[in-house]
Formats: sequence, C-alpha cells, structure tokens
Amino acid sequence: MPANDEVDRIVDAWLRERPDLDFAPLQVFSRVARLSKHLDRARRTAFSRSELDSWEFDVLSALRRAGAPFELSPKLLLQQTLVSSGTMTNRIDRLVERGLVTRRTDPNDGRGIFVGMTAGGLTRVDAAITRLVDAEAALLASLPAADQERLAALLRRLSLDFD
Repeated sequence: MPANDEVDRIVDAWLRERPDLDFAPLQVFSRVARLSKHLDRARRTAFSRSELDSWEFDVLSALRRAGAPFELSPKLLLQQTLVSSGTMTNRIDRLVERGLVTRRTDPNDGRGIFVGMTAGGLTRVDAAITRLVDAEAALLASLPAADQERLAALLRRLSLDFD
C-alpha cells in the first residue's frame, strides 16, 4: 500500500475530532478535487501553448470532432459545450475576430448559419489536443494501464448520475 497522502492526514484528523461521521465520501472527493487542480493546470498550459483559452478550445474541439468540413450549427455547439445561447454568440463573435472560425449562411435555410473552423483554428486545436493528451498521460503515468481503465470505468459509472 502506498504512503499516506494529505487526504489521509485530513481524514485521520477529522476522525479523531468527529468519530460519529463517515468520511468515506471525503476520501474520494477530496482526492478528485486535488487531482482536478493538477488537471486544470495541465489544461491551461496545453491551451496557452497553443494560444487558446479553455473556452476557445471547447468550441474548436467540438468543430474538430464533427469531422471535415469542421462545421456545426450554433445549436449543436450549444449542446456540446453546455453554455447559454448568448454566451455562445459571444464566443463565436470572438473566435471570428481572431480568425479561428467563420460564419456562413445555411444554403438550405437562409435563416440558419453554420460555424466553420479555419485552417488556423484547425492548427491550434490539433496542437492543443496533442499537448493535452500528453499532459494527461503524464498525470496518469504512475498507474498501470489496467488501473487506468478501471478508474475510468468507475468514474464513468459515477458521472452517469450527473449527465
């Protein structure tokens, strides 16, 4: 068994002070919160090295995952990025200003539009996802592949209750 971590020390202190409580949830979620801070740092670094903010990566990666020609309607972008309509409009405007996406009218419905990624957007999002995957792999390097798969399965099962 590995050495104790800071969460073990915190939980042990709470158990001394409040033996009437079950601290099992703290054992899990305190570690998730601490790991989240490391992940946030790795993501910020990966995105900034590609000259992107995290919200820009979210929009560009949704377009990238759509496949060529890397276009989606604003409605589909909303569904994939979980932001409000007003927020998405603002984000698209800012990405257009940066030359990372374009807007074009839907040829089948003159009222609709498509948001498409430019070559510059494609270059940046591909660089960012490569850096992100490398950084995330480094965070998991101490776990064998089988443990990583088991952890992913457990986290998936837990997150299904929230999706």
